[in-house]
Amino acid sequence: MDYFPIFLDLKGRSALIVGGGEAATRKLRLLQKAGAAVTIVAWRFTGEIERSDAKLTRRGFVAGDVGRHAIVFAANEDDNLDDRVAEAASARGIPFNVADRPDASSFILPAIVERDPVVIAISSSGRAPLLARRLRGAIERLLPARLGRLARFADGFRGAIKGLLPDATQRLRFWERFFDSAVAEAVLAGDEARAREGMLSLVNNRAAAAPEAGIVHLVGAGPGSPDLLTLRALQVMQRADVVVYDRLVGPQILDLVRRDAVRLYVGKAPGRHGPQQAEINSLLARLAGEGKRVVRLKGGDPFVFGRGGEELAYLRRRAVATEVVPGITAALGCAASVGLALTHRDHAQALTLVTAEGREGEPEIDWAGLAQPNQTLAIYMGVAAAGRIAQRLIASGLNPSTPVAVVENGTLPDQRGVVGRLDGLRTLIRESGIAGPAIIFVGESARAAQGEVPATRRWDVAV
Repeated sequence: MDYFPIFLDLKGRSALIVGGGEAATRKLRLLQKAGAAVTIVAWRFTGEIERSDAKLTRRGFVAGDVGRHAIVFAANEDDNLDDRVAEAASARGIPFNVADRPDASSFILPAIVERDPVVIAISSSGRAPLLARRLRGAIERLLPARLGRLARFADGFRGAIKGLLPDATQRLRFWERFFDSAVAEAVLAGDEARAREGMLSLVNNRAAAAPEAGIVHLVGAGPGSPDLLTLRALQVMQRADVVVYDRLVGPQILDLVRRDAVRLYVGKAPGRHGPQQAEINSLLARLAGEGKRVVRLKGGDPFVFGRGGEELAYLRRRAVATEVVPGITAALGCAASVGLALTHRDHAQALTLVTAEGREGEPEIDWAGLAQPNQTLAIYMGVAAAGRIAQRLIASGLNPSTPVAVVENGTLPDQRGVVGRLDGLRTLIRESGIAGPAIIFVGESARAAQGEVPATRRWDVAV
């Protein structure tokens, strides 16, 4: 983040605006909404400023004006004067903003959506103010007009709920149910009398104090890009108490997890041993047994070479509530990102997903069944075994000149790929420096991808 987002309490605190024009008027409106005691220094003022209850000082600015103000705005639209204001505030360690000049400010003002007391701030870090304003407009249209009333209504019952439910997790569950309930809908509809009756029923219902059973969501995080998460994946990630995640789940995905959720890393990397699968299974069951909502986050799809099936079977044997949230598996994401059609009426009537790694080294694979024409092979975890894969397929009858494509870090900004022949697969990967994670595609579809790769991606052709 270029700027740290923060909300300041300015109620009753002094704020200084230097300038009396339209820019100063806009700052005054915001400060008045925040309850600040505003002083304005300028030679001339707009009519709105003249009619306001701000303290007006009709003269030029001097450095001592910044005094002990909590916040300072330079809004003269005169760069030299605004710079003087900024320097004076900076010398005293006072936060300052120069109108329309984020590079000269210690803080910037976001676009604001207000449903008092709910406030949503949107910032482009000063790079695209129009974009921030458009986002504000989109959010304005989505949010109910009485959203602030709902927040105040809930606040009125916080003490009662805290007395009823001393456990923080139980309170969290109660409020989640409340905001999805008919009571909340009544508040948004303007019928607070009906809402209050319904809320009293909820508060007096001792069943609300019963501990909620835990659940494990087996969630596919997709091939890497956060844009390819499913809506359901995002929903459960935002409500999770604990997230147990693998090595292929990147930081951009984890940024979408609820901020206060516990994050537990259980990934494995080549040459570095992580927790054993039995330990992970036991961990998931234990966390759910504690009443936690657990998200088991896996790259791709949990049921495609992700051991999701093993975890699901273990949890079901122990009567742990589970949900499977599928994700876009890596083969589909990588192929789409380079324009590789996995099936095609002219040359690929079948698609086979296969892994080059098994429970104990090389898996038992029907290589003869894979070495067939008119299909596409998508091989997972095959970079280290590329030479063996090519050897097995050729020995089983596949033409050595069959096209291959290798896509590394598919769907991510550093994605790259190489295209070549099956008999040169090992050399192709070694010389291109591909280390994984990567998917190997074998079949005529790999040839068809050439010339269809987005120009923003690196794509090396080696034959």
